[in-house]
Amino acid sequence: MITAARERSNESPVRPCLEAGLGFATDVLGVAKPLIGVIHLLPLPGSPLWGGDIEGVLSGAERDARALRDAGFDALIVENFGDVPFARDFAGRGAVAGMAAAGERVARAVDLPIGVNVLRNDALSAVAVAAATGARFIRVNVHVGAAVCDQGIVQSDAMATMRAVRDMTPGLRVLADVGVKHAARLGDADIEEEARDAVDRGLASALIVTGRATGSPTSPEDVEKVRSAVPGTDVLVGSGARVESVHEILMGCDGIIVGSAVMEGGRPGGPIDAARAKALMAAARA
Repeated sequence: MITAARERSNESPVRPCLEAGLGFATDVLGVAKPLIGVIHLLPLPGSPLWGGDIEGVLSGAERDARALRDAGFDALIVENFGDVPFARDFAGRGAVAGMAAAGERVARAVDLPIGVNVLRNDALSAVAVAAATGARFIRVNVHVGAAVCDQGIVQSDAMATMRAVRDMTPGLRVLADVGVKHAARLGDADIEEEARDAVDRGLASALIVTGRATGSPTSPEDVEKVRSAVPGTDVLVGSGARVESVHEILMGCDGIIVGSAVMEGGRPGGPIDAARAKALMAAARA
């Protein structure tokens, strides 16, 4: 399965979605308006809260992957959410090794497209993990411009990211946040300009719009602004989906990334609650 995933990841050039007129969802995930489930990993080696049990991290990731697959999710993102406080730049050797091990375990457990997000903004490590595990896409929180976050000023480096994609895994797609949560943009660019820069100058394959914090509602107005700014590019909602709102949200975007809403107690960082995941999927597909 890993070998097949790696072969699929090299089928296309960096930006085939623009050349072929197909969006990220249809071209990479094979489904319109996908639901992408997030796996929040427990603390990894080297992080302040690392507990010394790597098998616990990996078995938890496998369990969550199976729960999301069984609920009907279309793809997964593996994220080092437990590594607080997050590094501003390089996440650390332990994080990279742990993410690669978790990605490999998840890929062996489920036959779904997998993405990688190395927090806070370590896109180069995400590309490396994706290349090693056959992941199809990465998420980059600050792909263009800069933002003030709890880590300080986080700066983008789209050129280095896209060079790494070219060199290590040419079929990999970059999903870029615009107006990313837990941050404030530096400069006077509005969300439409950031969206255009991310696609036209940063070569992002799809964009993610979120609320102000993990789990907070995403503004429908912001989603519409971004979609209008980059017609032909998929725009995903990255926070705030709930059972009662997921269907309506899905009607106004090209896919949803779901994390805390399907975790135990609806809280980020916990294991996937199978009942919550199935209920949300049923509401989305009603």
